[in-house]
Amino acid sequence: MNDNKALSWAWVEDSVSEDEATLRARERAVELDARPISPAQGATLRMLAASCGAKAVIEVGTGAGVTSLWLLQGMTSNGVLTSIDTDAEYIESARTAVRDAGVSAARTRLINGRALDVLPRMTSAGYDMVVLDADQRHLVPILDHARRIVRSGGLIVLVHSLWYDRVPDPARRDAATVAMRQAVRFLCDDPDLLTSTLTCGDGLTVAVSL
Repeated sequence: MNDNKALSWAWVEDSVSEDEATLRARERAVELDARPISPAQGATLRMLAASCGAKAVIEVGTGAGVTSLWLLQGMTSNGVLTSIDTDAEYIESARTAVRDAGVSAARTRLINGRALDVLPRMTSAGYDMVVLDADQRHLVPILDHARRIVRSGGLIVLVHSLWYDRVPDPARRDAATVAMRQAVRFLCDDPDLLTSTLTCGDGLTVAVSL
């Protein structure tokens, strides 16, 4: 590998600016140990949402709202983001972030619950984009639901897909890393998806539904 690769990655991250509302949400995420995405990951999600004209997006794993704010910036002006998390404190923090950013409450549905309970009730092929930042142990069954609810031409995005750079290391056999490898492989092996892993932050695996 080129010796300057790490420098290139750092430059990409440092080249992204975040607004005040997102910076405050990031601070709350760090305080809550909510594992926020990096600025470059956020900018990439915003671009992906804009590229598919996302009007209906589901996010699994709300955290403190950092990802939500980036997605909302890329979605259509009347788009609605549905975000699901089991942690009520995370949901409240995300609600604060959305309000702080001046986003209309009508543009978000924040659901405190288990994704595997909520997703079966979602409309088949009804969503432009599904973004997953969920418990690794449940990712593959959640991906089954994501395949059902995303429309043709829509996107499934797996956040933290390199899992702090552990996924590429075959010596890493802890449960979280193994589960993330399985989730990435699930997307890559599906013949009805076009999948690629982007190396911004600690990875975004992006799949387009054919």
